[in-house]
Amino acid sequence: MPTRRHFLGSLTAAPFALSAAAPSIAAALTKIPGAPDEIARDEDFWSQVALAFTIDRSVINLNNGGVSPSPAIVQEAMKRHLDFSNTTPPPVSLWQILEPQKEGVRQRLALHWGVDTEEIAITRNSSESLQICQLGFDLKPGDEVVCTTQDYPRMITTFKQRERREGIKLRQFKLPIPAEDEDAIVALYEQNLTDKTRLLLISHIINITGQIMPVRRIVALARAKGIPTIVDGAHALAHFQFKLSDLDCDYYGVSLHKWLAAPHGTGLLYVRKDKIKGLWPMMASPDTMDTDIRKFEEIGTHPAANFLAIGEALTFHEAIGDARKEARLRYMKDWWLKRLLRNPKAKSHTSLNPKFSCGIGNIQIEGIDTTKLGPWLWEKHKILATPIKHDEFEGLRVTPSVYTTLEELERFCSAMEWVMANGLPAA
Repeated sequence: MPTRRHFLGSLTAAPFALSAAAPSIAAALTKIPGAPDEIARDEDFWSQVALAFTIDRSVINLNNGGVSPSPAIVQEAMKRHLDFSNTTPPPVSLWQILEPQKEGVRQRLALHWGVDTEEIAITRNSSESLQICQLGFDLKPGDEVVCTTQDYPRMITTFKQRERREGIKLRQFKLPIPAEDEDAIVALYEQNLTDKTRLLLISHIINITGQIMPVRRIVALARAKGIPTIVDGAHALAHFQFKLSDLDCDYYGVSLHKWLAAPHGTGLLYVRKDKIKGLWPMMASPDTMDTDIRKFEEIGTHPAANFLAIGEALTFHEAIGDARKEARLRYMKDWWLKRLLRNPKAKSHTSLNPKFSCGIGNIQIEGIDTTKLGPWLWEKHKILATPIKHDEFEGLRVTPSVYTTLEELERFCSAMEWVMANGLPAA
């Protein structure tokens, strides 16, 4: 059996086309044994993963939580489908051939995350998926919807527009930063549900801190009171290991171009089968589709290439393995965050307890304006990270991905340590 080192050597022994190498990399990953915690520290394994991407190593992307690059096999599949749709009349290639192939992608997504095929809609991003749910409920003046002050701003804006337009009431509450007492988190939700609450939004992972929420317990609490739950899973799906069926939620929205590394502009919406009929689609569909999950995909003419290439992204994700990917992302977060926390000027807004965080970390440096730190890192070091300026805290959000190297995290840490020692240069 070839070793990992032999595999890497075979790639560098002669020139090769990345398009030919990437599928073989994916195939090789599935054959490498090892427990998740062991693989998380195996730089040979992750070097192979990195070779499947076409990224420019002159810059360091630590904002994969915003949008991730796709592996070469995903890019090439998308280009292949797009080329095909332009070589023959699009009414044939697009609508009669490519669009029906989306059913295979739907089946694979449902199978991997443990739900019925007829509960999965393929969308363009988390915002579309979640707004279908947020705008699809019949609410009347005085009805309350509940979320935290740390939920995603666009989702808060969506409810606030309904508040202005229809007279509903948005009820928000604060969470500890970080939150490390599950009972206390659930109690805060319970305290803010009233007899007027008609809808609850929960972030599976809070995007600004990486806080993992006890979704199943909060869903159970809401269901006991007859309150439907929308879960914002933008940062959770394909980030750490779970099944949608484990959560028992009613609705779940995701961007697949984040942690699954699918084509940009792809997402997923899960709607529990008995909830489909009662949820209006964002774009109109005929009454014959009332109980069909596909009514949420009625968006007019659109490219099929993006959606079909999700299949290659899922194949690559499965080659790595859910558990091994989760272990690696958490290992990298701990690697850079624990190192920087040795300095008393550093403060973490992310829990180091694996129950409450995975690959996303948020750090604040005493005396440093985070809104200036982010641009300085990019301009001086070509390191892209995300400055967060929230009403309740500020800090730098750092989101490596599976292709990120420890050498890149070393460069990031060195730059941050320089700032802690010297401060930011005057403009």
